[in-house]
This record gives sequence, structure tokens and C-alpha cells, in this order.
Amino acid sequence: MADAATRLATLTEDLLGSPLPLRLRAWDGSEAGPADGGPVLVIRDRRALRRMIWKPGELGLARAWVAGEIDVEGDLYEALDRLSGLLWERGGEGGGLLAVARDPRVRAAAGALLRLAGPLPPPKPPAEEAHGHGARHSRRSDRQAISHHYDVGNDFYALVLGPSMVYSCARWADGGTLEEAQRDKLDLVARKLALKEGDRLLDVGCGWGSMAIHAAREYGARVVGITLSREQAAFARKRIAEEGLTDRIEIRVQDYRDVADGPFDAISSIGMAEHVGAVRYREYADLLYGLLKPGGRLLNHQISRRPEPDEEAYHVDAFIDAYVFPDGELAPMGRTLTTLEAAGFEVRDVEALREHYALTLRRWVANLEGEWERAVRLVSPGRARIWRLYMAASAVSFERNRIGVNQFLAVRTPASGTGGLPLRPREWTE
Repeated sequence: MADAATRLATLTEDLLGSPLPLRLRAWDGSEAGPADGGPVLVIRDRRALRRMIWKPGELGLARAWVAGEIDVEGDLYEALDRLSGLLWERGGEGGGLLAVARDPRVRAAAGALLRLAGPLPPPKPPAEEAHGHGARHSRRSDRQAISHHYDVGNDFYALVLGPSMVYSCARWADGGTLEEAQRDKLDLVARKLALKEGDRLLDVGCGWGSMAIHAAREYGARVVGITLSREQAAFARKRIAEEGLTDRIEIRVQDYRDVADGPFDAISSIGMAEHVGAVRYREYADLLYGLLKPGGRLLNHQISRRPEPDEEAYHVDAFIDAYVFPDGELAPMGRTLTTLEAAGFEVRDVEALREHYALTLRRWVANLEGEWERAVRLVSPGRARIWRLYMAASAVSFERNRIGVNQFLAVRTPASGTGGLPLRPREWTE
């Protein structure tokens, strides 16, 4: 009988109709696939197969990765890039290994896999897997989703993000550091909003307070920052006190739907709108419009995805939903713009920062890998593996233009039509 790696490779190649793009090593030490010195996909335990048989597609693979039953030796980015043609792109729209794994013909071939996998049922899901409660994007479910992602320890995020404590894409210049690039991004937001002394800024999804501190310290703004994460709020308040800015910044644990003390001169929403959800997005846009004074500006910084030929067929990635951002959703850039306009905003500028996010993610992964043992102690082996995979895979997705990130500058233009922007607004980028 052939060894495990050869049997797995043969079965996979028969299903896909093409050779494996990288070498495979099985739990019995056997290997198959190209011997080109590239990365190796390691299946450490045949329990991984039981997970994938039980949950074909993204979720089975995710559970095996988080549990440490599959791994990559060598360059993780190269491995993900090689696998991307199988995982997402093969066969055009709707193709790929994950789509094949959901195909009924694969279920019919499960006998061969079962003989390799051993007896069912599969192991229990890893403890890090999120479990939804209640209706999607209700106040309760949003609190739980935010807590799952952000309340894993401020020390862990400090390790990954570095001193800036900014969890959104930086704006890079040649030769700059991560901290310099994050400072430049915050300053770009402040300049687009035309912040000045005494302006009242609402920072929606304020994170650990970096935008609020920058706006107050560098521009003299009075800031209200809101978050659903109690750990973030506690960290932000401590930083603000250390900066001597408690008279200018208020941090609240508050849902954006409960803010009722407008009007504000400006609103920043940086990396928060992905949590809102398609069913709530118009409500989100309407609420922000209502919180702005006439002539006030919104800077909405948001990850986007490519549009689907059939938007009804869009589904949230199972790995991201179960282990990273529960209930998170991405929308095409055009839908976001249309919804902002429908709420009454005049969208005056859209800037794409896709390549900047890929660079940012690679720096975060380097920070994590450089302090791996400490990261594992701070959270758990499974959670550290989650963050490494999702950030590396996201970097590849940005590089391949599967996802992007955009800054929308929108104005609550008054009835007079005077938006208050300069005739050459792009001067903020010079």
C-alpha cells in the first residue's frame, strides 16, 4: 500500500485535475509533490482529515490549522500564494479547492479519505472558535463579536502592533518605520477632516486611543472616542492620562447607535465599518450623517472586497467568521459609496491604500513571529496561530487585489452647496 503522502497527493490531484503546487508531508513522515526547495505543507496528525471530511471547505481546514494538526514549513507567504490558485481562483468564479470540497462528488469519494483519516467522529472544535448568540448585528451580538476579537489582552496587541497601537493600515513612505507610517496615516486623516483647535471629533471604533490622542495633541481637537471593548477603553484612558489630555478626550464604552450628543464638526471611523454588517450599513450611515453639523466631514476608512457576479451568493469566509472577526462583512467599494450618498453625504474623495495594507500586515506578522514564544504565553498556541495565518493570508489577498482598503471623505453639505473643501483637496497628500 502506498504511503500516506502519496495517497493524499494522488486523491487531491485526481479531484483537482492538476498537480499539487507545493510539497506535502504526512504524519507518517512520507512526502509527495514537487521537490523544488519551496515550502512544505505538513499534515502532522490524521485527525486533520477527519475535521475536513466532517466540515469540507474553510472551516475544516481552519480547525486543523488552529489545533496545530496542519502547518507550513518554509515561507508562509509563498505557500499561501501557491495555494491561492487552488483555494480561491481555480476554475474561475466559484472555483477552487474550497468550492470543490463542498461538491457532492467529493462526499462520494469520502471512503478513501476515511480509510486514511481513521474513525469518526472528528475531534471537538478548538476552544478559540467563536459561537454566535442572537441575531447578527444586534447590540448583544456586536458586543460579543468585538469582545472575541479585541479582548484577548492588550499586551498581545502591543506585541503585534508595536508602540503606535494602531490596528488599521499604515501609510508608507520609502524607508519608514511602522510607527512613522502609522503616524502619517493618522495625520492624513486629521488633514482630510481639516481638524483645528476646538473642533469636536467623534472617533467611532476608537481602539486604543491613537487617533483621539493625535487629534487632541497635534490639532487641539476635543474628542469623543467610542468602543465596545472594555479592555481597549481602559488602555486608551491610561494613555490619555499619561499624555495629560483628559480634559480634551473622553473614551466611552458605547455602541455607535447610542451616541446622542451631536453635532460634531468631524467624524473618523477607521477600520470599524467592517463590523457593521450589510443589514445595518444604511442605519450606520444615517446615524453618522445625523451626528455631523452642516458642513461637517466624515472620514470612513474601510476594507473592501471585489464585487461578486451574483452578490446574493456572497458568504463570509468561515475561518474569519469563526476565529477572527465574528459577524464581520466586507462590501464592494461601490456599494459603500452608494450607501453614503443615499444617507445624504456628498462623497468628495476616495483614496485606495491597498498596497499599504499589505506592507502593514507583513510588519505585524514579523512582530508576531519575532516574539512567538511570548505571544503564545500571552494568549494560547491556537490564538497565536490564528493571528499569524489571518494576517499573512490577508497580506497575500491585498497583494493579489482580492481585497482592498479605501478612505472615503464625505461631507454633510449644507443647503447652500458650500462644502468647505479647497478647490484642490488632494493637496493634503503632497
